[in-house]
Amino acid sequence: MSRLQGKVVLVTGAASGIGEACVGRFLAEGATVVGCDLAVPTTDLAVTEGIEPAAFVQLDVRDETAIAEMIGAIIAEYGRLDGVINSAGTAGGGPVHLVDATEWDRVIGINLTGTYLVCKHAIDAMLKQDAVDGERGSIVNLASIEGLEGTAGGSAYNASKGAVVIFTKNMAIDYGRQGIRVNAICPGFIDTPMLNGVFGAEGIEHVREGIRDEHKLRRFGRAEEIASVALFLLTDDASFVSGVALPVDGAYTAGRDHGVTELMGL
Repeated sequence: MSRLQGKVVLVTGAASGIGEACVGRFLAEGATVVGCDLAVPTTDLAVTEGIEPAAFVQLDVRDETAIAEMIGAIIAEYGRLDGVINSAGTAGGGPVHLVDATEWDRVIGINLTGTYLVCKHAIDAMLKQDAVDGERGSIVNLASIEGLEGTAGGSAYNASKGAVVIFTKNMAIDYGRQGIRVNAICPGFIDTPMLNGVFGAEGIEHVREGIRDEHKLRRFGRAEEIASVALFLLTDDASFVSGVALPVDGAYTAGRDHGVTELMGL
């Protein structure tokens, strides 16, 4: 498969979870991939033998100087930047009166400010490069279903992801005429190290099961399923898709299931 042949793509949060899955899928589709993360990846970020692994940069997405230097290096090395997946993120929150201001700043800083900083410097680079078939680049921001609706105890996380959704729409408006598409994916609860870190503790199995069953498919999502949607949004198949906050959530946000149809045999 070569749906991204010749494309240069940056993936943040590349060391694990959705970001790592995106790296592997994009490499398999022929892209040149640069991954970055604060953590160091435990694999070579390639999923198939014979595929050149991704380049990797260790940095904090809140560090504007590091972000600018990385994107400058990508342009210097490869000549352009065709796609960006903003997957770097962190969990955090609680009832507002219990949330320390330092924790609030950490969550907003990684999830929202980090997305802003990467977009800022990526878009600046995209505006300076030639359009290919009318397009200069595609940006995909990882928001969340918790950016579309409230969740108990979500506070900082929900606020950060809700802001990513409207930030995405604003950029789609501002840069559409320049041939830059910007979309957001709003995943449901995905089986990743971050999910397991939050809901893997002993004694809260019932909470995890309840969250799982809010997905009408009655399971958590897989990182590879989000990577598939991210791939679509980077390709020419999505050439008229911009400004969308796309739920990929097993019908989590479709509405409530009160068990009525179960009584009817479904």
